[in-house]
Amino acid sequence: MPRPSPIVLVLIGIASVQLGAGVAKSLFDDVSPTALVWLRLTTSSLVLLAWARPRWRGRSRADLVVLLGFGTSLGLMNLAIYQSFSRIPLGIAVTLEFAGPLTLAVVGSRRARDLVWVGLAGVGVALLGAERADLDPLGVLFALLAGASWAAYILLSGATGRRFAGLDGLALASVVATLLVSPFLLVPGATDGMLDPRILLLGAAVGLLSSVIPYSCELVALRTLRPAVFGILMSLEPAAAALAGLLVVDETLSAAQWLAVACVVAASIGATRQRPVLAEPVPD
Repeated sequence: MPRPSPIVLVLIGIASVQLGAGVAKSLFDDVSPTALVWLRLTTSSLVLLAWARPRWRGRSRADLVVLLGFGTSLGLMNLAIYQSFSRIPLGIAVTLEFAGPLTLAVVGSRRARDLVWVGLAGVGVALLGAERADLDPLGVLFALLAGASWAAYILLSGATGRRFAGLDGLALASVVATLLVSPFLLVPGATDGMLDPRILLLGAAVGLLSSVIPYSCELVALRTLRPAVFGILMSLEPAAAALAGLLVVDETLSAAQWLAVACVVAASIGATRQRPVLAEPVPD
């Protein structure tokens, strides 16, 4: 049976994760972002463990280090971006978060003209900063932290996919991420409303949409897709997030904010285009 194109897998992941983000934000009046992140990660951990049934026997210390790093980046990325979503619009949060993958793409390049794309991305960020009334500073900081974690996730996802067969690495990393986030539930008010059956059900749906489907697609895709090309495809994330915010939670952006999103998307495409599409394939 032929394997699906890695590009198609990434596009499916993008659509799924932003739909899940829209559903999650619609619940923030009823449950804290931390609780929703925990429900999302717990759901993905249980589903992936049941599906993959990973085994640790025979693994090296280096495998453990990669897995812990991957799980940590996964947990921080989820926790930070949900905290950002609760403070600033989805499209803006993901646009700022995208600084991580964009930086990764530019750092991996030796082309002088990539400075143009860095400048264009800077224009986009400056446009967002020009409308300060819409931007909570803490929300911006959380988005940037999520971006740094996203860059680490891209690198470590490929490394994990090369060391672990199937979805074993993702399943184990999801457990690490869940354990990392769990202590934050001890913050007063973090668990309010979490045990409501409606919240549990929708939290599980968010876990499937925003974790199981996209991370599984990306992990498989990154076995053969170069990180730079992955960056090109992921450049659609800010626009997809803004669209999800508009359709799911009726979150509108100003003309300047849409222009900022467009600048970051264009900068990412420009910085990562004309690269080889596929990496050397690795065995399952």
